[in-house]
Amino acid sequence: MNRHGHVVYESSQFRAGVRAPAVGKVDEIHRLTPRTTNGAGAADFLKDLTEKIRATFVYAGIDVTGTQLFTGTADAQLAGRASLVDCDPLPATAGTTAPFRDLVTAMENALDLHHHRPGTLARLASYLHQRTAGRIGSLSQLIRRAAITAILDTTEKITKPALDAITLDHLAEQHYRPRKPGPRR
Repeated sequence: MNRHGHVVYESSQFRAGVRAPAVGKVDEIHRLTPRTTNGAGAADFLKDLTEKIRATFVYAGIDVTGTQLFTGTADAQLAGRASLVDCDPLPATAGTTAPFRDLVTAMENALDLHHHRPGTLARLASYLHQRTAGRIGSLSQLIRRAAITAILDTTEKITKPALDAITLDHLAEQHYRPRKPGPRR
């Protein structure tokens, strides 16, 4: 690490003479505030990385175009080096394919629960899509929590009632269980 606490990724790649294509991922980019001293240093560091390392960088975040990172004169330098790929929730169907069900199937195949019947979650794909609004993070969280519950309660299987009992992230819950207006005062 250098004196600013940044990983010295750049120099080790150059010293080793690495020429293979590389990908760097920076998650939670929406949290970066370049108008603070630390945030400006981090934004400059990211800009320097994109200039000096032969790699493709993936910056992931929520509503990044609305953050300070991509507005203003200095910040436009980083925005000028990035292409926006808007990632909407995964659709239940796309033409003749069912990408959400395929993802559910892949996640279900990775489960190691002794009494879980393969295909159970795939058959619930429509419910799972509704429940998570097609958001992969919410789906992953739901299946992970259900699997942990199934291990802890020794049933070793995921069922719809078990899935219903799990409270998800706020966005998913607002989509699936919208708040009913209370009485007017």
